[in-house]
Amino acid sequence: MSLELPIIITFTSYLVAMLGIGYWAFRATNSIDDYILGGRQMGPAVTALSVGASDMSGWLLLGLPGTIYLHGMGQAWMGIGLVLGAWLNWLFVAKRLRHYTEQADNALTLPDFFEKRFKDHSGVLKLVSAITILLFFTFYASSGLVGGAILFEETFGLNYHLALTIGSVIIVAYTFLGGFFAVSWTDFFQGCLMLLALLIVPVSIFTHPELHKSIDSLDPAKLALLSDKTTMIGLCSALAWGLGYFGQPHILSRFMAIRSRNDLTVSRRIAMSWMIISLLGALATGVAGMLYFADSPLKNHETVLIYLTQIAFNPWIGGILIAAILSAIMSTIDSQLLVCSSVVTEDFYRRWFRKEASSKELMLVGRLAVLAIALLAAIIALNPKSSVLGLVSYAWAGFGAAFGPVVLLSLFWRGYSRQGAIASILVGATTVVLWKLSDQGIFALYELAPGFLLSSLAGIVFSKFFPPNHATQQSYTMFKTSL
Repeated sequence: MSLELPIIITFTSYLVAMLGIGYWAFRATNSIDDYILGGRQMGPAVTALSVGASDMSGWLLLGLPGTIYLHGMGQAWMGIGLVLGAWLNWLFVAKRLRHYTEQADNALTLPDFFEKRFKDHSGVLKLVSAITILLFFTFYASSGLVGGAILFEETFGLNYHLALTIGSVIIVAYTFLGGFFAVSWTDFFQGCLMLLALLIVPVSIFTHPELHKSIDSLDPAKLALLSDKTTMIGLCSALAWGLGYFGQPHILSRFMAIRSRNDLTVSRRIAMSWMIISLLGALATGVAGMLYFADSPLKNHETVLIYLTQIAFNPWIGGILIAAILSAIMSTIDSQLLVCSSVVTEDFYRRWFRKEASSKELMLVGRLAVLAIALLAAIIALNPKSSVLGLVSYAWAGFGAAFGPVVLLSLFWRGYSRQGAIASILVGATTVVLWKLSDQGIFALYELAPGFLLSSLAGIVFSKFFPPNHATQQSYTMFKTSL
């Protein structure tokens, strides 16, 4: 039996199952509330793994093992920063955001929440928020399409552009059908598969006797968290990744959709356990790649898990694990496409064109938006030299800097104003874009750190000069009292 046939069979079976979930969700989706937030009826386990899977994506199975394989364990500080940021996000943001968005006239999207939180009747805040989301999510979705193309290219020997087309069609199909139900439930199963892959692949590789000979020849600096090559800017840049959690719309929407605030404690414990174990597995996979490919380096370092999977297991098991890698990619890009769809329907179409549009009309517009954003992301991904980690880091910084301070200040500061929120978004997004253009000196610092800082300062300064009106302050007081 050829190597490809078992992989194709297991791979196809997995994809059929995901499309089946999409069809089931399509039948269960009856309103725009269902399509965007699942009717706020998600349970704690589904919410937890949906947060983790949509957060980690191809970065966890392709980007992180690849950078560990290439540069060493010093890159693990990025994972440490993410764990701290995720834990703080669950602890301080989740409960307040779930409650406040429902209290704010059942806000379904982040821009919708900002508009209702600040009583902005002009629509400017919602417009600025929506444009920023669509801008950075196009790059974020593009990273997922690049990851899918790499997977199909390396597994089946396809041309990059053909692989990109196939991966794009598969990912878009079930998001188009099922909306939030499909995205959340597929993320749940994908999160389980991702964890499985990251546990059994490095364990299997480390049990190879011949690998023990490679350990002595490995540079000890590559196995150290801190080395002579570690710089303060590099360390701060890695830890700054954790700041991004406070502003990621596809993660925050899970908090908004959970069934009850009382479920958040259980959900947090599940999510953090999954995240820590998965990150340890990704780090171990990178080290296993360092050892196994010490004498024959890979052309593309982000394919390390794909090759280890093919080496360590028979084609049937390999097909399941290849499906797990696709799971990581799909679990983020579907969430991103859904958020973009929500923004187009709620924050553009209904806000500016058809305020009385029916749920069926809005769901149709949302599904068409999925196709449009996916097409734009695919165009960006056409460059076969694109890096999953590079695209993710840019989009992650953009969202973290533009929306992180706005979310935190909105939930914790009574004196935050509409003008302050607009300033935060514009300054954060602009800083990330401009900072990214420079790679010299202090500008080697990850753009999220200065973007988050300047965005916060802009929000505070503008709120002092342009304080919130009485209705906005009274609304916040009512929220705080009802917690």
